[in-house]
Amino acid sequence: MIEFKNISKIYYSKKDAVAALSDISFEIKKTELVSIIGKSGAGKTSLIKLLIAEEKPTHGEIFFEQESVQKMNQKTLQNLRRRVGVVHQDYKLLLSKNVWENVEYVMQVIGASEKEIARDIPQILEMVNLSHRRENFPSELSGGEKQRLAIAKALCHQPEVIIADEPTGNLDLYNTFEIIDILKKIHQLGTTVILSTHNKGIVDNLKQRVIVLDEGKLIRDSEKARFIL
Repeated sequence: MIEFKNISKIYYSKKDAVAALSDISFEIKKTELVSIIGKSGAGKTSLIKLLIAEEKPTHGEIFFEQESVQKMNQKTLQNLRRRVGVVHQDYKLLLSKNVWENVEYVMQVIGASEKEIARDIPQILEMVNLSHRRENFPSELSGGEKQRLAIAKALCHQPEVIIADEPTGNLDLYNTFEIIDILKKIHQLGTTVILSTHNKGIVDNLKQRVIVLDEGKLIRDSEKARFIL
């Protein structure tokens, strides 16, 4: 489904060049759940930006269902981004809108009808355990509830892939595993899930495929692995 083929990402400054990723190759199959782990500076953030086509690689090629992302025109690229939902560590919520309105806004942007909005939002909120918070604003939510709302927004367009970038970095243990349980539920429904994390407990609990980065290089790619750096 997603293939990185000899990908390098180099950031240039006036003084020098920094290789964030060096000759990375891997493939993620449809409906897989994959954890991407590594220490700070390992290249996880750069890899995520390339996955969502926020940045382009310096060298190599990225494929989505065998189609080169770099060669996509703007319309095709927009369609690709609609097939991918992204969950950020910092939530990215609309503070002036309540829970329902946050999800509704995303659905309006992607062109959903009022009928689709009325039908889908209750189901989405139920999936992330926020039905009882539909009229609350982000300032009234706990950290775990904010992250669950971020997941709800990512689910609006029924994406084929969910990319969660350190989604539990700001959460306590209880909320961390509640978020992971929701991601597991999404995965079980047939969605490909890519999780970037440095949390050993999460990776050990999932017992799924693990890709390990170190200083921009892929040093390990293991099926049903435990957290080992």
